[in-house]
Amino acid sequence: MEKIKPIPKEEGLDHSLNVLREGYLFITNRTIGFQSDIFETRLLGERAICMRGEEAARLFYDRDKFVRSGAAPKRVLKTLFGEDGVQTLDGEEHHHRKAMFMSLMSREALHDMRAITRKHWEFAVSRWESKDSVKIYEEAQEILCRVACEWAAVPLPEAEAEEKTGWLAAMIEATAAFGIKHMKGRNARTKAEKWIQELVVDVRSGKADPPQGSTLHTMSWHRDLRGELLDKETAAVEIINILRPIVAVAIYVSFTALAVIQQEHEREKLMTSDEKRLTHFVQEVRRFYPFFPFAPARARKEFTWNGYAFDKGVLTILDLYGTNHHPGLWDQPELFKPDRFEHWNGSPFNFIPQGGGDHHTGHRCAGEWITLEIMKESLDFLANRMSYEVPVQDVSFSFHEMPSLPHSRIVIRKVKALH
Repeated sequence: MEKIKPIPKEEGLDHSLNVLREGYLFITNRTIGFQSDIFETRLLGERAICMRGEEAARLFYDRDKFVRSGAAPKRVLKTLFGEDGVQTLDGEEHHHRKAMFMSLMSREALHDMRAITRKHWEFAVSRWESKDSVKIYEEAQEILCRVACEWAAVPLPEAEAEEKTGWLAAMIEATAAFGIKHMKGRNARTKAEKWIQELVVDVRSGKADPPQGSTLHTMSWHRDLRGELLDKETAAVEIINILRPIVAVAIYVSFTALAVIQQEHEREKLMTSDEKRLTHFVQEVRRFYPFFPFAPARARKEFTWNGYAFDKGVLTILDLYGTNHHPGLWDQPELFKPDRFEHWNGSPFNFIPQGGGDHHTGHRCAGEWITLEIMKESLDFLANRMSYEVPVQDVSFSFHEMPSLPHSRIVIRKVKALH
C-alpha cells in the first residue's frame, strides 16, 4: 500500500480574498513558500487542493480522476461560460458536444479565419489613418467581434457592431469582478443569449439559412446523445462559446503589441513575415503574459497520487499561469524568448495557456488553433504591415486584475498602412 503523505496546508478559515489580491500569482506564491507544487487551502468556504506543473496537469486532465460538473463558481457560469455549456460537461455527453466544436476546426476553416482576420485588420488600419490615436485593446475587440461573427455566419449589421462587441467584452471582463462590473457582465450575457436564441429560432424555422458547416448552422441543428436538438438556450450558449473566446483574443493582441514595442530585438526577426517566427513569437506571448489564471475540477473518486490523498468531490485547482512559468519546465521563464519554441517538445501538459490535455476528448480549449491564426495575422500587422508612433504611456499591468491588461490599453498614433 502506498504511504500517504500530508499535503502542505495553508492555515486560516478562508483565503478567497487573497485570490483577488494576488490574482495570477496566488498559487505560485504558495508553491514557492511551501517548496511544493501541491498545497491545500480553503476557498469560498471549502477545502481546495491547488497544483502546478506538468505532472499536476497530466493528473488534472485525467478523465478517470476528475470531473468539471460543479467545479466552476456560479458567478463564472453567469458571466463567462454560460449555463450548461461544454465546459461543464463530463463523460460521453462532453465527448459528443466537444466533437461538435472540433468539427468546426478544419484546415479549411482555419485558413478562412486567417483570411477574414486579415481583411478586418486592413479595414481597421485604413480607418485609423484618419484618427489622431487609437487604443489597440478596444479596437482589437471590435475587429475580432466582426471576425467572429463573419466566420461563424452570425449576422452582424454595421450599426450593431459596437453594441455586440460591448456585450461580449463585458462577459470577459466580469469574470473576477464584483459589484457594478459583475452585474454589467451578467446583463450583457442575458442580452447576448437573447440575440443568439432568436437567430437559432430563425435557422430552425427556415427564416435564416447559414452555410452548412458554419457555427450557426452546426450548433442550431446539433443533436444530443438522445437524438434531440439542443434547446435554443443551450444552443445559444455554445454559439457564444465560439464568439466570446474570439473576442477575448483581444487581450493577447494587446500583449502582442506590447511585446512588439518592448522587444525590439525580437521584432527585427519578424521582418520577413516568416510563418515559423510568427508562430514562435505568439506562442511566447501566450506563455509569458497572463491570460486565464486557473482551471477548477472536482475529484471523480477517492484516489492517491504521488502519495497524496484526494477525497471524492474535493475542489482541485490547476495553476495555468504558474505551469507556464515553472522554472523546472522552462529555462529562464521570466524572460521573453520566442526561440525557446524552436525546441519545445510539444507536450500538452507543460504549455497550457488555454488548458491542457487533448483537444478532441479533453477540456482543452477547442478554439486554440483559431487563437493562433488570429494572433499570427495580428502580429504581422503590428510588426510589418503598418507604421505608427507609440506615445509615452503606462504599459504596466497588474497580476491581481483578472483579466490583466496593459493599463494604457496600448495607445498608438499616426498610423499608416504599409503596402
